[in-house]
Amino acid sequence: MAKCIFCEIANGRIPSIRVYEDDDFIVFMDINPITTGHCLLVTRNHYDTMMDAPDEILAKALPLAKSIAGAAMMGVGADCFNILSNNGRASGQEVDHWHVHIIPRKNKRELPLKPGEPADLTKLPFVADAIRTNL
Repeated sequence: MAKCIFCEIANGRIPSIRVYEDDDFIVFMDINPITTGHCLLVTRNHYDTMMDAPDEILAKALPLAKSIAGAAMMGVGADCFNILSNNGRASGQEVDHWHVHIIPRKNKRELPLKPGEPADLTKLPFVADAIRTNL
């Protein structure tokens, strides 16, 4: 594996502005923030995507993200937030180390997400069946 920037940050070899750390995670400020207070929750151990992370780590990640999001909203005066995790290059993942973006929001225009197109309701049940079959 080539050098992973998030592993380097987690091991203290690259500086970061840390918000939180424990044995499993570090949370630090994103240096290319979408909004003020944008943080990254990163696993200390390397997992390329969420699919590679053990369930025990995943079970700890969401409560931690909730706690950080609450603190970030209070810290920057936001009243809502986004939790985002891109998994795989086609999804927009730029660093091949699983992480969660915690993005405090003050208004809808801060994040350039647009609603999807209306679903074809004649096809939607078949898509749901295809997903259920694989659970």
